[in-house]
Order: sequence, then structure tokens, then C-alpha cells
Amino acid sequence: MVRAMLMLHTSDWHLGRSLHRADLRAAQAAFLDHLVATVRTEKIDVVLVAGDVYDRAVPPVHAVELCEDALLRLHATGARIVLISGNHDSARRLGFGGGLLDKAGVHLRTRVATLARPVLLEDAHGPVAVYGVPYLEPDAVRDELPSASDPASDPASDPASDPASDPASDPASDPASEPASEPASEPASEPASEPASEPASAQPVPRGHAGVLGHAVRCIQADAEARGVRRRVVMAHGWVSGGAVSDSERDITVGGVGQVPAELFAGFSYVALGHLHGQQTLARHLRYSGSPLPYSFSEAAHHKGSWLVELDAQGTKRAERVPAPVYRRLSVLRGRLPDLLGSAAYARYAGDFVSVALTDAARPEGAMDALRARFPHILVLTFEPEGAVPDRRGYRAILAGRDDLAIAAEFVRHVRNAPATGGEQHLLARAFEAVRAHEQAED
Repeated sequence: MVRAMLMLHTSDWHLGRSLHRADLRAAQAAFLDHLVATVRTEKIDVVLVAGDVYDRAVPPVHAVELCEDALLRLHATGARIVLISGNHDSARRLGFGGGLLDKAGVHLRTRVATLARPVLLEDAHGPVAVYGVPYLEPDAVRDELPSASDPASDPASDPASDPASDPASDPASDPASEPASEPASEPASEPASEPASEPASAQPVPRGHAGVLGHAVRCIQADAEARGVRRRVVMAHGWVSGGAVSDSERDITVGGVGQVPAELFAGFSYVALGHLHGQQTLARHLRYSGSPLPYSFSEAAHHKGSWLVELDAQGTKRAERVPAPVYRRLSVLRGRLPDLLGSAAYARYAGDFVSVALTDAARPEGAMDALRARFPHILVLTFEPEGAVPDRRGYRAILAGRDDLAIAAEFVRHVRNAPATGGEQHLLARAFEAVRAHEQAED
């Protein structure tokens, strides 16, 4: 039996991120331990990391150390690693030393100009070209996109066209020695195999995410055609139509439009997507791995994991979900404070990260301290009284005709959903009198 190529698709690690100030370092380290163990056990050939390695452009030191350790251990398994930058990453910082790491089989694809230069792999079925497309901020990258004007555009002269070469000694692994891509020339609606009629550089790149990513895909298809490679894998970071969003993704819309059509990726053997945090399948060959941890309570019901993808001679043979370890569950609770504190039904949430919405008629005093005694990992507390009717009036209308004391008393009612008591009214009146007396003394 001919062994097919095995790929492990992961993304959106967001190293350095917290959850409502809860430290997630241990959870992220546990996931990376699981990832390394999976690569070793399953004998993975290549690990695809589809962006947002870090949570911010300048990550904390502990996040950098965690990433370095993970890459070293993944490399030690014998697998190749291809990693792209996402919208949370600093592409230049993440890509530092990429030319040297290429020689070791760790391929950092963070430069826009080289997105059509593949990492070439091979199995018993022949070559596989893996193209890493970093996150493309439309207006920022238009002038950096590859074009036919690059003088070194002949793939036949590229040492990387020998996929059997050792990455430790292959000069093609150094971006400085690689040729530029042969960009595509056909419109996006034409099949990738059609001959070029006009160089990609001659076509104005449309504005927006669909424009720049469409141009990138055409360049990639043209390069693969020139190399004669049939099995093509693309990594990209963005919002593809049909993908479900959550609250923890950073908005990347431009002019109100952030999605790109799924049809853009037709004809590829596999497309490893990053950015959306839910693991999901848009088509057999088109998938989001999602984040390995939930980074918002909107993801409480998500099943986190990676994709183990097997490529045969025709393309994607199978994609199997590899569940990620659950460090601590996320639970969203709603109810009256006495019920949440006293009912046995809530005992199973004691070890979870918890978000609570109180529905008591009036806001209870000391609610957070009381809840923390039962739910030590409570992170969010809101007050949503049952039956409360929101006041639709504007701010001016609410204040019209009211004196200072009436406005302060209304604020108490708004916050607590119960009117100020007589004692509270008296206390507020004395406070206003003291302020007025102080102002008169200064005059």
C-alpha cells in the first residue's frame, strides 16, 4: 500500500492571550504538548499553522518562549512545518530568521512578495506544493503583491523544484535564492489550467479582501502550472463566505466587507484556513481548524481541535478531526442568585470558567463575592432582571424637568432595578447639600 501524505492543520494559537484577565499560559502549553504528541504518534509529514500564532504584534516574552519550544519539538519529530502570519501577528517580527529556518525545514511564510513560492514536498504519489499566504491587509499590500515584472520568475531554474532535496542543504529554502513566482494572468472565473493571456501585473488589483486574495490565488495557480505540480495546498488567513464567526475574532472588514467567496479556492487539493475560531468545514477541501482554546464565552459550545488531512494522488482523501484537550470548560449561567448558590444542579459548573447573568428583580448586594465562593473561576457578571422593560427614551428626555436629587435617585433605580429607599434618598440629599455648601464657601 502506498502511504499518502499526512498533514496536520492548526491555527489561531493566540499565544499570550488571556480570557477576561484569566491566565491561559498553562492551557496553551497543554495544547502544544498535545500537538507535538499527535504529530509524533500519527507520523505527520507536515504541520500547517494558518496564522495568528501570537495574540498581538509585540507578544510577551513567555509567549515567544512557548512558540520557540513548540517549533523545536515539532521539528524534532521529523515533520516539516509551514507557518503563516495572521492579522494579529507582526509579519516582520514573526518572519525574522525565516531564511535560516527554511534550511531546517521550518518555513515561515510572512512576506507578501513571496506568497507564490511554494514549499515543495513529495510522497509516493509525487510532488505537493504548499503555498503560504500571509494575512493580506488590502490597502497595505497592493504594492507588494508578486507580479510578472520580477526578473527571476523561471521555476525551472529554482532548486526548490527538486522536492526530494534535503531542506538542511537546499539553497532553495533561502528566500534570497528563490525565484519570484510566475503570476497568473487569467481572470478569476477561468480555470487555473487555462493559458495566460495577460500578465497578472497588467491587471489592476481590485480593492478589498477579495481583490488582493484573488490576485494571490491567480499567482499561485500560475506558478503551480509552470512547475507542473498537480497537488496544490494553500494556507490563508481571512474570512471566507460561509464561515461562522464568534466574538473573539478581530474585525477585518474593509468598507463593511470582510468576506471572500469560497469559490476562489476551487481547484486546490486542500485549503488550510485561519482567522475564524470555530472548527468548521466549508467544503471537503476547504476547512477552518479554529482556535485550540475558547477565547470568548461565545465559543462555550465549540468543540476545539485540529484537522488530520490525508492526501492521495487525487487530492484530499480524508480529513479527520483531532480533538484538542479541554483545559477548563466555559459555561454561561443565568438565574436568580439564591438558585445559583443553593441548587445542586449548578454544582457541576464549580470548576468551569463561568459567565453569570443574574435575573433577580433587584440587584443583590455582594453578588460577585457570593458567586465566587461557589464558582471560583467566575469571570463575568451581568444583571439582566426578568421582566424589566428597557427605557427607550433618549438621555435628554430622561433628565428633562428633574432636579439633581431626582436624577441621582433614578440612577440608583436604573442600576439596581429597584427605587432608592428613604434612607438612601436622605443620604443623597445630604450629599448634594454638602456639595452646595462647599461651593458657596469657595465663592
